[in-house]
Amino acid sequence: MNPTEGTRGEPAGAPRPARRAVLRTVFTAAVVAGTGGALAPVLLGSPDPGGRTQERDAVGPERFSELYKGREIRGTATPVVPAGAQSHAGEAGAVAMTPGIDVSVDGRALHVMRRADGSYISTVNHYESFPTLVETARAAVDELGTAQLSAVSPHNI
Repeated sequence: MNPTEGTRGEPAGAPRPARRAVLRTVFTAAVVAGTGGALAPVLLGSPDPGGRTQERDAVGPERFSELYKGREIRGTATPVVPAGAQSHAGEAGAVAMTPGIDVSVDGRALHVMRRADGSYISTVNHYESFPTLVETARAAVDELGTAQLSAVSPHNI
């Protein structure tokens, strides 16, 4: 063995990648790939894990009226432009619109809120969100069972 060669035949002074550096690079690549895969549905705009895209705002207002488990549920969500806001076709910015939501179970108001991701929550199921208003109302009926919603709203403005 020549003293000027390393153990594997390379010159003794040649830099070799250290095992830790190689493992660190592989680990970093795996973390980046895993994070990209996990965030892809969010970044690409697919809120539904099944791959279906929800286009209720693009299609128009969401409306329903049905009898579900013996209870009459009705609801609408229509876009509302804030007072004083005007849309000008020449401007780059769009007017922020918020949905006007009205849901009732047997004629009594069910308080529903829209989340930032486009899903809905209600006062009956406030720890679980639903992609559509009709699913929110059905879940409220399932949770209520035979009980009725209060006739008086707990929040007055």
